Amino acid sequence: MVLSGKQCIAGDWVKGDEGHFYAIEPTTAKKLPTAYSCASVTQVEQALCAAASAAPILRKLPLANIANFLETCADEIEQLGEPLFLCYCQETGYGLGRAKAETQRTTQQLRLFAQYVREGSEHLDVRIDTAEPDRKPSPRPDIRFVNQAIGPVVVFGASNFPLAYSVAGGDSVAALAAGCPLIVKGHPSHPGTCELVAQALCRAICAHGLPAGTFSLIVDEGFERGRQLVLAPQVKAVGFTGSLAGGRALFDLANSREEPIPVFAEMGSINPVVMLPQRLTECTQEVAKDYVDSLTLGTGQFCVNPGLVLVLKSEALQTFYRQVIQSLAEVEAGVMLNQRICQAYLAGTSALRQHSEVHSLGGGQPVVREDGYYVRAEVFTASAKTFLADVSIREEIFGPCSLIVECESKQVLERVLSNIPGQLTGTLQVSEQEMVDYVSLIDLLSQKVGRIIINGFPTGVEVGPSTVHGGPYPATTDARFTSVGTAAIFRFLRPVAHQNFPQSLLPTALKNENPLGLRRCVNGVYTCEPLVSA
Repeated sequence: MVLSGKQCIAGDWVKGDEGHFYAIEPTTAKKLPTAYSCASVTQVEQALCAAASAAPILRKLPLANIANFLETCADEIEQLGEPLFLCYCQETGYGLGRAKAETQRTTQQLRLFAQYVREGSEHLDVRIDTAEPDRKPSPRPDIRFVNQAIGPVVVFGASNFPLAYSVAGGDSVAALAAGCPLIVKGHPSHPGTCELVAQALCRAICAHGLPAGTFSLIVDEGFERGRQLVLAPQVKAVGFTGSLAGGRALFDLANSREEPIPVFAEMGSINPVVMLPQRLTECTQEVAKDYVDSLTLGTGQFCVNPGLVLVLKSEALQTFYRQVIQSLAEVEAGVMLNQRICQAYLAGTSALRQHSEVHSLGGGQPVVREDGYYVRAEVFTASAKTFLADVSIREEIFGPCSLIVECESKQVLERVLSNIPGQLTGTLQVSEQEMVDYVSLIDLLSQKVGRIIINGFPTGVEVGPSTVHGGPYPATTDARFTSVGTAAIFRFLRPVAHQNFPQSLLPTALKNENPLGLRRCVNGVYTCEPLVSA
């Protein structure tokens, strides 16, 4: 499997017309050999027009066809094998185990959505209210509700998940499962990984005879092509995983259009972890080790990294601190994904180190290499008073950095939590008795986060029907949705009601005979039975 460095424009692999760039190997800070061409305005427009042409075809595609296509995508990605793993590791600095695990997560996600859309009942959400011509004081018309694809979707690949949040990642599979054409703006940190997965998707598209505009991959190292995609009238929704600044810029851009469109942006989080005294007393070593493991996993480059810990002052706290220092000292310096992320981490930790009211508790092993983008993990402490007074120390530092805030009382702890904006996750490390005594914290967290964890840590996002990976702003731009799990499909669907339609013109899901065997709400009652005509 050869890397071409080309764009995929509606199934055609073509050289970009706007210069080229190189991926950088983060472990050495050296250029990788393949030159990747940059897309031009004209090439992006070609992809947009092809997506618009494909939209009405995909919208009417049978559910079984969509499911079979997604399964073939998974098969094709698995068949990439070692060349994919090698490219992934070179472009990210992640190890082979991470490459294989993320590939498996990506293919499992595709197969999960295939199973989900094949059954169809939940995401189509069919509702039928049959006509009542004799109803008084006014007749009721026949009205039939079904969700349909929103139209072409643009997905921006994430820097920290080159597979699971990229070309065939969570946003992408949700859009394709909904029946939407997909245009991916590949991340410039891992263009080779993007290209290999795009090749796999193109083979699946050909195998199932889908329209060429079903998928395109646009690659460049700047922002203009992304801006063009968001402003394009053909595009009906955007998916993004990345920084608050990046997500907010796309959100504002989409709302400046003549026809505003939704931007479903997941923008990171500091993911507060509340550790209560009795729990720390009972499980000091376990909690400290698990905290450091979670913090430093993947060099801390997760949107659910435990960046903030809230504790009550107690005798157990100093013992916990000693265990954290000991565990941290065993952590080797880790590599960051790219120079920009590395520099931002170094700047953020330096600012905390220089803050007069913030103290370094301990750190990982120092960086010994002079090449590459390496950093050491570090944990800081501050008082609740300092945290409440200085908004600058509440900002996310993307990487293996965490701030522990010491609170004098339950009331102060609750005040600190109340002043934290929306987050992806909130965690409670509590004993059984503390679950009763501090139940108010659960109510408080439920207003702040999308996922609440008891006696665990936020890293490790399960992909399934019950998953919520979202939260109030600024964690995401729309707290009503998740970007992980089967419910993510609802971002790329919209409801349409069909009133007084003859059977011959109704979508298959709405026909009386229920040929798909869906579970439908008919006159307020859920049933899989056909609807008998009066």
